Amino acid sequence: MSNDNPPADEVFSGEKKTGNPVEENLKSGTTWMRALFMVISWIFLSVATFAGAVIVVIGFFWVLFTGEVNPQIREAGQSVATYIYNITRYLTYNTDEKPFPLGGEWPSGSAE
Repeated sequence: MSNDNPPADEVFSGEKKTGNPVEENLKSGTTWMRALFMVISWIFLSVATFAGAVIVVIGFFWVLFTGEVNPQIREAGQSVATYIYNITRYLTYNTDEKPFPLGGEWPSGSAE
């Protein structure tokens, strides 16, 4: 987010400005709603990280026993990796777009 564009909280809130930014942020409903979405996203991030680890183990054993990479496992891994990236961008304020299932769609498994 650049300094030229105010955060969504300031653009859409329509709340009175008191002159004290800390007080305004503490009273802002949109800030607290973002905090709720961030906690939920963090929970989904934890689940996605575990799912990614399971996909890594399955992919390794697939290659170990068959000698070739399974395209479905690779696509699932790419999809989960992109999902983790999307959540991380939201949690670090690099985007205001909520990740799946809070607003966005599940990412495709194709490398982008």
